Amino acid sequence: MSKQHRTESRSRGRRQRRVGTRDIRQRFLIVCEGERTEPNYFKAFQTPGEVLVTVIGVGENTLQLIEIAQKKVAIEPGSYDQVWCVFDRDDSKADHIHCAIARAKELGYGVAFSNQAFELWYLLHFHYYNAAISRNTYCERLSRLLGYTYTKNSTDMYDDLQARQDEAMQHAQRLLNEYETWQQPVERDPSTTVHLLVAELNKHRRP
Repeated sequence: MSKQHRTESRSRGRRQRRVGTRDIRQRFLIVCEGERTEPNYFKAFQTPGEVLVTVIGVGENTLQLIEIAQKKVAIEPGSYDQVWCVFDRDDSKADHIHCAIARAKELGYGVAFSNQAFELWYLLHFHYYNAAISRNTYCERLSRLLGYTYTKNSTDMYDDLQARQDEAMQHAQRLLNEYETWQQPVERDPSTTVHLLVAELNKHRRP
């Protein structure tokens, strides 16, 4: 089956999903810095009758992302059990990253931060990486490992990587363990805490 055909089939399948309201085990609000890459991945975790996942891709910088999450919660008080903010190092200033993480924690939000980019989480599904590489190299390596050209707006990444998820979780945690606790997230290159959010999503889904 061609890559295009698989993409169309999965997209149709996802559009047909219906989420019930009687047996929701946990309600997540996930606010992403990226408009499509991260939202496409996290939307795949939604399971009828188990986990209600509201994903927003804002296309804004880190500090504005936290503000948007806060406004969403204020508009819909009591609607979410967990709120997570997903963003990358990219070209953001270090002090902006520090402030955003501190503010999110102050509000009780989880943080899924990747240094340098979200694609590091994808790469960790295949191998353990503990050397800093450029964001462009992430995409090049992913294309080789996936066997097709990786595009940031892909809707297939959850499905294509799910079988390797346990390996990625182990690699991400091992990578974090390499750093000293006093090191700031911007100094931990490469690193990601996306696995912490994935663990929470999985925790509330039935086997």
